[in-house]
Amino acid sequence: MSRTLARRKRAETRFRFAGRAAIALALFALVWIVGSVLITGTGALTHHRVAVSTATTVDVALVSENDLLAQRRVSPQGGQFDVLATARLDQYLKGRNVALSEVERLTVARWRDEGRISRGFNTTLFTRPDSRDAERAGLKTALIGSVFMLALAAALALPLGIATAVYLDSFAPRAGWGGRITRVLEVNINNLAAVPSIVFGLLGLAVFINLVGLARSIALVGGLVLALRMFPTVVIASRAALESVPRRITDGALCLGASPVQVVFGTKLPLAGPGILTGSILGLAQALGETAPLLLIGMIAFMTEAPASLADPTTSLPVQVFLWSDGADSAWSERTAAAIIVLLGLLLLINGAATALRARLDRRR
Repeated sequence: MSRTLARRKRAETRFRFAGRAAIALALFALVWIVGSVLITGTGALTHHRVAVSTATTVDVALVSENDLLAQRRVSPQGGQFDVLATARLDQYLKGRNVALSEVERLTVARWRDEGRISRGFNTTLFTRPDSRDAERAGLKTALIGSVFMLALAAALALPLGIATAVYLDSFAPRAGWGGRITRVLEVNINNLAAVPSIVFGLLGLAVFINLVGLARSIALVGGLVLALRMFPTVVIASRAALESVPRRITDGALCLGASPVQVVFGTKLPLAGPGILTGSILGLAQALGETAPLLLIGMIAFMTEAPASLADPTTSLPVQVFLWSDGADSAWSERTAAAIIVLLGLLLLINGAATALRARLDRRR
């Protein structure tokens, strides 16, 4: 018996060591990934500007030509204003390995001595749409497009998904042909949750664009596709929350004379509210991070204007990350990491709101 106990203790020690090692490895990978993104992306939050005069001839290889022309149109009578430094100059001033000619280095040194170079918060990253020039590329289109699509997806998938879960849990028939149909529906919903997201993109392309005739790249189609992607997740999570309500509570309500509808909507649904909310937030977070289905419906197009309605073409934050990741120089790498930081920030905001709402519902319960 002593030998058996010793073997059990050794096995338990090995199991604990393996579990702790797995947790440590996961934490190390998380810290390494998030840390590398933060280190790279924080550089894009600031950008250098150069003070120039309307009467001065400036090398467009060092300052943004489009920004310079826009400032001169605003102030045609002359004066001094700040223009964006080009991505090459900005990366050079940040200490990156950027090759400048001898004349350009002398010009930059003279500008530094004259105090014409300044560094500040990069508002362009949030106030301008995408651009071919890294220094002028922003997330405005992607941010507004993501909000439009996510709002539409939530408005469609959440009520339909929760209603489906309530029906399957409390009202769907369990015997005869009705029971068989119910089981078929349950199996298909579970299978939909495991289907690769790109399949939903193909479905959206075939139905909403080719069959219905909606335009490609618009926020309406993107929201519909994301709603399809969210639906099975919301149904499964809501059903699990409803099934977690103790049977004695519902049986007690029935014994007191409540009807089945009153039991569901007056007792069971409020008690399952925190779990349903958690599942809904998981579905929203999943939809916010989707890229593959949006690529198939044209969200990969280059957008230079922010959408004003659901009928306007747009893109999303994950797709913007995908597009910027093709950039070869360090300026695009900075902006890619910055877009990832913004995306993670939105996810944290959504999860934080869900946690606060769930805590409030738990207190009420």
